[in-house]
Amino acid sequence: MRLSLPRLRNPIVPRLRWRPRWAPRPDGHPDPGEVVWAWVPYEDDPSRGKDRPVLVLDVEAGELLALQLTSKDHDRDADQERQAGRVWMDVGSGDWDRQRRPSEVRLNRLLRLDPTSVRREGATLPRETFDAVAAASAPYL
Repeated sequence: MRLSLPRLRNPIVPRLRWRPRWAPRPDGHPDPGEVVWAWVPYEDDPSRGKDRPVLVLDVEAGELLALQLTSKDHDRDADQERQAGRVWMDVGSGDWDRQRRPSEVRLNRLLRLDPTSVRREGATLPRETFDAVAAASAPYL
């Protein structure tokens, strides 16, 4: 006897299980814990984008799971950013920015990037900072 399952209009597709992990290796490939430069599509127009630094959280099914960085100080416009649905966290400065400007990471927009979109490795984020970003982003991802 064959069971018939009801058809769902909007089936929920479970996300593969992943978790941020710090595993940088200086091997020329993007690894979790590294800040790399990659092409990131704009949120409001995915057909356009910008080359920017991203923090790699993990690799899943051949895609990089990452969060974008910016050198813009969002502490000054935190209320406006929050109202627009964007949440940022300070991560300090590093070799990913030639001018060593302080950076912020966006906690609530998980990027799925093709590893071939990575232009170059920037630096490794310190383990403590990576763990803090992972914990702060968990409620949003």
